[in-house]
Amino acid sequence: MVLPCLDEAAALPWVLERVPDGWRAIVVDNGSTDGSAEIAARLGALVVTEPRRGFGAACHAGLSAATAEIVCFCDCDASLDPALLRGMVDTVGGGAADLVLGRRRPTRAGAWPVHARVGNTVVARMLRRRAGIRLHDIGPMRAARRSALLSLGLTDRRSGYPLETVVRAADAGWRIVEVDVPYRPRSGRSKVTGTWRGTWTAVRDMTAVLRRPPAAGAGGGAA
Repeated sequence: MVLPCLDEAAALPWVLERVPDGWRAIVVDNGSTDGSAEIAARLGALVVTEPRRGFGAACHAGLSAATAEIVCFCDCDASLDPALLRGMVDTVGGGAADLVLGRRRPTRAGAWPVHARVGNTVVARMLRRRAGIRLHDIGPMRAARRSALLSLGLTDRRSGYPLETVVRAADAGWRIVEVDVPYRPRSGRSKVTGTWRGTWTAVRDMTAVLRRPPAAGAGGGAA
């Protein structure tokens, strides 16, 4: 399980406690100054340091460090429950899907700021036009086979990484499904969607991804 991390000291104990038994938690420290890396190591996680700032940089460093056949991703801010990933992994492992995405369902008012939700909706609609797939959320919770993810040749290292994963998977003919996941107020301050500026930056990065032409040789399902 890959957990991109930037100053999540308060959330890490709960997040790592919820990781399913027998799974390896890979906490990718992306420049934390609050002791997150030390806390994660003390709680038994494998800590990977990614000095280049960016959500995509952290996610890809974790993917590169993973060794499990199926890799899953989850935010490290306690807004999403890592325990829910077991069902998503089972769906991939059982052959029912190549990529499973968590569709965030807020558990209370304010859990998902209005500007972030609007930005997500806009990008989801653009994705439908670009890739022909009907999704509601370009969320951070997902599961797929490691070898297949690496074969996509993902290049974005900023906020566009989750969307690039979906776009390239769709171009390659993957079976992509969504499942509802509860979304709680995050612990601490959001570095991306907690502000209008952060949301605009994420939408800008994702729009750039959608404007790219399909990857050469796209086609075929996941391994």
